[in-house]
This record gives sequence, structure tokens and C-alpha cells, in this order.
Amino acid sequence: MPELNDLVRQGAPVARVAEYLDGLTHEERLRALSITTRAVQRALYNAASASPPLTLDFFVPGGTPPRVAVHHKGRNSLPLPPPLRVFEKRFAAPEDGSARLFGYNEGLTRAWIGPGYFVAVPTAGNAAWQERGAIVIDYFQVPDGPVPDGWPKVVPNSQGLQSVVYAGTRDFMRRVSKDVSIGAAFKGEKALDHYFTLCREPRDG
Repeated sequence: MPELNDLVRQGAPVARVAEYLDGLTHEERLRALSITTRAVQRALYNAASASPPLTLDFFVPGGTPPRVAVHHKGRNSLPLPPPLRVFEKRFAAPEDGSARLFGYNEGLTRAWIGPGYFVAVPTAGNAAWQERGAIVIDYFQVPDGPVPDGWPKVVPNSQGLQSVVYAGTRDFMRRVSKDVSIGAAFKGEKALDHYFTLCREPRDG
């Protein structure tokens, strides 16, 4: 069986990549994603433009009560030691029932740079953003309502060291497979050529 890296480098359509990833166990998917390079993540993001658009319930499945977190294991392509490339984005629906999600970043770097709170919203209505992905993780916004118990204190991304990483940033998300998405980071309207994969944790996990 080919590796994910091989499939992407060979120019496999995203539907073939999705078939491959959907055929793996959760742990196998995480391993496949853990060795993707920046070039592979870039190619995968570009290929994923052909995938069906994401919706908010990809990140928090329908029926999940408000303020119940859904974890997505992440792996980015930044030039960092391998343990620092691994993180989680944690999402939850707000209590007000609005079409958005609250979230933050969990990982080894949170103690240094903060939680990196965000609000995830659809990009519909903004043609330029829609081309980048159907959902944007927007660090210009932070939750303005209650978040799940146990989450860190909500702070603006202009505060402390996290301003270097998160302030002025948006991540545009595309679907890869049933459980996997890929994001591209933008600073304002400028593409940073940095990418990351997310893999949703099983609901019973």
C-alpha cells in the first residue's frame, strides 16, 4: 500500500487520497499525517480545492451539545522540532446557536505563547475567501460567550507572545477526507505558505 506522501507526490486526485485515509484506522491516519512535509501539505491543500466544501459540522458534528469540545489532532509544516509541530485545535458550538464555532490551540507551546483563541465561520459571501476554503479559522475574533469548562481563560490574540503567532492571522480550511482537513495560514490577506493537517478524534475516543 502506498504512503500518503507517495500518493500526493504522484498527483493523485483528492478523492483517491480520501479513499486511502478513510481506509485507515485513526492511529494509522495520524501516523500517515505525521510525516507529511511542507511540500506535500502544500500539494494536498491545492488538490483539496476539488473536495466538497467543508461545513461547520465537520468540526463539531451535528447533535453535539453546545460547549462540548471536539478535538482535532494537528500537525504543521513549520521549521520547528518535531514535538512542537504537533498540536490540537479544539472546537465547540456556542450556547447562542449562531453559525460559528469557538476554539483554541492546545499543545506544548500553549504555556509560552497562549491559547490562540479563534472563531470559525463560513466564508460564504466573500468570493476571495471562498476560493481559499469554505471555513475560516479567524484569529481576528475570540469567543464572546461561554466556552467549555476546563478551557483556558479567553484572552485577545494581541496579548503577550501569542501576538507574534496568532494576531492578524486566518487559517482557511479545505476537506481532505471524512475526518481529515487541511489549512493554509494567511496574515491579513497575504498567504504565508504554511500549512497544517487536522484529524478529528473519534466521537467515542
